[in-house]
Amino acid sequence: MIEFKQSWQLPAKPMPIVIFGAGSIVTDAHIPAYAAAGFKVNGVFDPNLIKARNLADEYGFVAYETAEQAASQPNVVFDIATPPDAHAKILDILPIGASALIQKPMGSNLAGATEILKICRARKFKAAVNFQLRFAPMMLALKDVADQGLMGELVDFDASLTLDTPWGLWEFLKDLPRVEILLHSIHYIDFIRSLFGNPLGVYAKTLGHPNSSTSNTRTSAILDYGDRVRCALSINHNHSFGRKHQASEFRICGTKGAAYVQLGVNLDYPKGEPDILELNTGNGWEKIPLRGSWFTESFSNRMAQLQRFTSGEEATLISSVEDAWYTMALVEAAYESSGQPATPLATKP
Repeated sequence: MIEFKQSWQLPAKPMPIVIFGAGSIVTDAHIPAYAAAGFKVNGVFDPNLIKARNLADEYGFVAYETAEQAASQPNVVFDIATPPDAHAKILDILPIGASALIQKPMGSNLAGATEILKICRARKFKAAVNFQLRFAPMMLALKDVADQGLMGELVDFDASLTLDTPWGLWEFLKDLPRVEILLHSIHYIDFIRSLFGNPLGVYAKTLGHPNSSTSNTRTSAILDYGDRVRCALSINHNHSFGRKHQASEFRICGTKGAAYVQLGVNLDYPKGEPDILELNTGNGWEKIPLRGSWFTESFSNRMAQLQRFTSGEEATLISSVEDAWYTMALVEAAYESSGQPATPLATKP
């Protein structure tokens, strides 16, 4: 069996990490992933000081009293795991030349992303956005397969998700006008960009559900890559009728082969189910043994790549703010498309 890349080499001298934010993504993913990989967390800041102190007591690091105190720590990587509207204010107080990992999305809209990009340029940051799906073991392996040409020319991508997502875990979503594409499907859009590059445009419709208070939880989208590639996403977070017919999967087809991916964390989040990668490159379907999952190994892989870029061990920063801006541009275009009327039917023969 051919071995495919599934992990990222750690930096020779790992830098300690200072985290902004103490929400569920930090407790469920960042901290466990960093601990497993051997990254040291020096401390955390959260406006909810009680939450920060409880987290610090549990894991044995510092709870900073102010954002400025956290930002003043020398020789660290800053992990900004905050709601999107908080990113710019934190970036503004980091030291010139700092290394920072910014939680997706890169702001709440394209204007916010542009502001963040300008701050990072002006302050000479080594800054990446935490599009960690690119770094999940299954996706690293899939990208390796694609880069080796084992599926031939990639011509078809389907993302099909039929889920019962517990939106209530994230209190800050309650009053947001943009949720599904901006905070969830953005991962899939970004990964698609890593395979195909930027599309020519997008057709999209995103909407809510009568049984949900979240503004938008369902999306259909087509990414236009011209006449050779078909790329479609069908996303429904309101399928609350039991596990049997739920799904969280990609199907990617090329001229010589195909791949199937199950994104297990979405099924019974955050506990999740196993990730799955299967390949067919001409000799039938083969299941690729995976070493880890999207949650949580992708988070340590993402941090490792940023730190190796910071130290000079790698020349390219993946998902840099420069590149991530284009993912945000695609998200913005999807929302603009959703706000436009569909092509009307003829009213009479």
